[in-house]
Amino acid sequence: MQRRGRRRALTEAHSARAAAALAHLPDVDPGAALLALWCVHRDDPGPTRTEGETILYGPEFEGLAREAQVGLVAHHVLHVALRHGARAGAMAERLGPAFRGALYALGVDAIVNETLTRGGHALPRPAVTLTGLLAAAAPEGTERALEEWDAERLYHWLLGGAGGRAGRAGDYARAQAFREDVAPERAGRGAADDGTWRARLTRALEAGRISGTGIGAAGALIDRMAARVPWEIVLRRLLAKALLAVPEPSDRRPANRWIAGEARARAEGRPVPVFEGARARDRGRPRIAVAVDGSSSVGDAEFSLFAAEVGGIARRTGAETEVIGFDDAVRFRLVLGPGEAPEPVMRQGMRRGGGTDFRPALGAALERDPSVIVVLSDLEGPAGPAPRVPVIWAVPGGGAAAPPFGRLLRIEG
Repeated sequence: MQRRGRRRALTEAHSARAAAALAHLPDVDPGAALLALWCVHRDDPGPTRTEGETILYGPEFEGLAREAQVGLVAHHVLHVALRHGARAGAMAERLGPAFRGALYALGVDAIVNETLTRGGHALPRPAVTLTGLLAAAAPEGTERALEEWDAERLYHWLLGGAGGRAGRAGDYARAQAFREDVAPERAGRGAADDGTWRARLTRALEAGRISGTGIGAAGALIDRMAARVPWEIVLRRLLAKALLAVPEPSDRRPANRWIAGEARARAEGRPVPVFEGARARDRGRPRIAVAVDGSSSVGDAEFSLFAAEVGGIARRTGAETEVIGFDDAVRFRLVLGPGEAPEPVMRQGMRRGGGTDFRPALGAALERDPSVIVVLSDLEGPAGPAPRVPVIWAVPGGGAAAPPFGRLLRIEG
C-alpha cells in the first residue's frame, strides 16, 4: 500500500504530457536533454510556462505534433538554464516600476527561438525570433551580429532609440501571437545559483558539440547569453563598495591597544605612550553624486536607464543621491527623497546640445561630501584634477577613450 502511494505521488510530480517528448529529446538534442534532467516537469491546468526551475505543461501541449513538443520542451529548458526568470526578477528589483516585463519576456523568447531554430528544432507556429524582432523593431537595419545579443542588452536596445523600437516590437509580438511564458522570479526561492547553472550549461554544450546537433550547433549564441554580467550589476557592486563605511580615527575613546600600552607603561614606570584614538565608523548617511552630461551625444534612452538604476540604488541603500545636470556648466541639481524617481526632473531640466566641461559638475558634487561620484557622459571634455573620492565614469557605447582618472563602466544597451 505504501509503495502504491509512493508511485502515485511520483506520477503526479512528473509530467505525463511531456513524457514522450522528454524521452525523444536525447535523440535530437543531447545537450538540451542533459539540461532537462535538472529541471522539474509537471502538468498544470494553465498555459505551458516556466516558473523558476519548474516547467509547467498545459493542456494545449498535448495537441502539438511530436516535433513541436520536443522543440517547446527545449525552449523552456533553455529559459531555466539561462536563468531568465531570476534575471528578469533582478532587473525588476533594480529598475522598479520602470521595468517592462512583457518586453523582457519577448526578447528572451526571440533569442531562445533563434537558437533552437539554428539547432534544427521545430517550434509551434507562429513564433517570435531574434531575426524577425530586429527587423521589425529597426526597419532601417542593425549592424550587430546575432551573437552580440543577450537578454539585458536586447531589452535596453528595444527601449532606446527615437524611432519607437519598443512600439514596433509590440506590434511584431501581437502579429506572432506572442504570449509571456516566463515571469520574473523573486530572490531567495531556493533555486540553484548562477554558477551552478553555468557549470551545467557548460557540460550540456560540450555534449551538444560532440553530437553536432541541437543547442550544440548554436553554442556561440548560448555562450553569449549566459556569460555577460549586465552593466547595472557592475555599477551596483562598485557603488556598494564605495558606500561601505570605513573606520576613521576618533578622539572620543582610546584604542584598546593604547589602553594596554598605557597600563603597562605605568606599571613599569616608563613614559605613557602618545594617545591613540579608537577607529569608529562614520555614522553619517552615505551620499552618491550623479553628474549627467547634457550634450547631444547622450540620448534620452541613456538618461532613462541611468535614472532608473540610480533611483533603485538609492531606494535599496538608503543613500542620499544628488543628480547634477551639466554641460559646460551646472544646469540643475536635484536631491532625491526616499523612493523618488529622478527621470521626470532630468527630462524637464536638462539642457541639450551644448559643450562639455566636467570641472563645474565635479566641483558641485564635492560640496555635499559624497562617498562616490558617478558621471554619465561620453568623456569628451576637460576634467581637471582627480577628486579625493572614487569616480565612476558610466559611458554609453563602446568607443570612448579611457577616463583621466577613476573607473570606466560601459553602458551597453
